[in-house]
Amino acid sequence: MSIKYVVLGYLSWRPMTGYDIKKLIAESETLPWTANNNQIYRALVELHKDEWVSKTIEEQVGAPSRHVYTITEKGVQALKSWVVSEPEPPQTKKSFFTQLMWADCLDAQTLDELLEAYLNAVGEKLFFIRVQADEKPNMPERTPRESYLWEMLHRNWIAQYELELNWIRQVRRELLEMGNGRQKATSR
Repeated sequence: MSIKYVVLGYLSWRPMTGYDIKKLIAESETLPWTANNNQIYRALVELHKDEWVSKTIEEQVGAPSRHVYTITEKGVQALKSWVVSEPEPPQTKKSFFTQLMWADCLDAQTLDELLEAYLNAVGEKLFFIRVQADEKPNMPERTPRESYLWEMLHRNWIAQYELELNWIRQVRRELLEMGNGRQKATSR
């Protein structure tokens, strides 16, 4: 997925500056970008070049001019085309799993500390997603259907993180039940 469609989507909500978009993306717990300026401004330049957005410059007294972007009809059509394109399967790559693949080299306490750190990181992420779902910041909510879709997206993220928490608790519990020692697997 390209960040330019996220930018285009936000612009379909209302005209914004690059800074406005950066702030929305940075505040989101569910988007896969950190919203660095290069990505956003590069996307805006591309979108403007493709005539998917228009740009107006607002002069300000004592401050730099504001570049305000607005989606064009061509941009609305591009966004619609992207929305109906073939959905990508969910991303299941988790770098922690690679660490866990080789974690048998750790003693029991160190392994448990690693699992606890992951549990805490997932729990923290879940907390922030729940806050966003409750407070609904930066959600367009232009129609009841749009509100429902955004709510269901948050519910999906919450369910995924709850599942991850339950899984890591199970792993910790079962490792504890195995005991402290590393045992070699018996060959069959």
